[in-house]
Amino acid sequence: MDIAYLSELAVNGALTGLLYSLFALGLVLIYKSSSVPNLAQGALTMLAAYVVLALSRQLGFPLWLAIAATTIIMFFAGLGVEKVALRRMAGRPIVMILMMTLGLDIFIRGSTLAVWGGTSRSMELGISYDPLFLGPILLSRINLAGAGVAIALFVAFLLFFRTRHGIRLRAISDDYIASWSIGISVEHGVALSWGMASVVAVASGVIWGEIQGVDQSLSQLLLKGLTVAVLGGLDSIAGAILAGIFLGVVENVGSSYLDSIVGGGSRDLIVAAVLIFTVMLRPHGLFGRHDIERV
Repeated sequence: MDIAYLSELAVNGALTGLLYSLFALGLVLIYKSSSVPNLAQGALTMLAAYVVLALSRQLGFPLWLAIAATTIIMFFAGLGVEKVALRRMAGRPIVMILMMTLGLDIFIRGSTLAVWGGTSRSMELGISYDPLFLGPILLSRINLAGAGVAIALFVAFLLFFRTRHGIRLRAISDDYIASWSIGISVEHGVALSWGMASVVAVASGVIWGEIQGVDQSLSQLLLKGLTVAVLGGLDSIAGAILAGIFLGVVENVGSSYLDSIVGGGSRDLIVAAVLIFTVMLRPHGLFGRHDIERV
C-alpha cells in the first residue's frame, strides 16, 4: 500500500467531508432549534445556487454582491417557509411535518426545473484550478476554500448557541409548551432557525455549485448531509464536523479500492451503508443527546 497515496486520499476526503458537514449544518440548525428533520435542505441549497447565478449573470450583479443579496433573500425565504407552511403544522405528529418538508423539496425542485431548465451551469468563483501540494499530497483549492468557510460557520454557530438567543432556541427544541409558558416566542425561534439554515444553504450551494455545477443534482446532496447529521447526532454541531470528516475519509479511501473491484459507483453504497448501520446501532448518533422517556 502506498502511504503517500493513502494520505492524499484521507486528506482530500477530510476536506470533502467538511463540505458535507457544511450542508449538514443546515439540518442540524433546524433540528437543534425545533426537533424537525428538514428534508428540503437539498432543494434550498440548489435554489440558493440558482439565485446567485440569476443575480450575477442575468441582472449583472458582481458575484460578491449576488452572494450577499442571495443570503438576504434566502434568509427571508426561510422565515416565509416557516410562517406559511411549517407554523400551521404546530402540534401535529412529526411524520406529518416530515411529509411537509418532503413536499417542499419536491415543489422547489420542480419550480427550479421549470424556471431554469435542467442544463448544468458553472458557478465560476474565480478560484484557481491549479492544485496545491502539501509535500507529496495534492490538494484542491476549492475544497480548501470550502473547508475554511465550513469551519468559520461552525465556530460562529457554536458561539451563537451559547448566547441568550441560542439558549432560547435550545429550550424550544426541548419543550414547546414549557417555552411558551415562560414567555419564549416559539414561532419566532423556529422561524429564525429556518432563516439560518437557508443562509447556510447559500454557502453550501455556492461551494458545491463551483465543484460540480449548478443543476438538479445539488438537491441530491441531502443523502450525504443527512448521513453526516445522523451519524454526528442531529442536535450536535460539533458532531456534524467530526462525522463529516469521518464520512469523507471513509468514502474517499473506501471507494478508491472498492471501485477497482466492483467497477465503480461504490461512493453512494458506502454512504448508504454508514447511514443504515448508524440508524440500526446508534440512532441518536455519536454525539447526539439520547433522551430517555419514562412510560
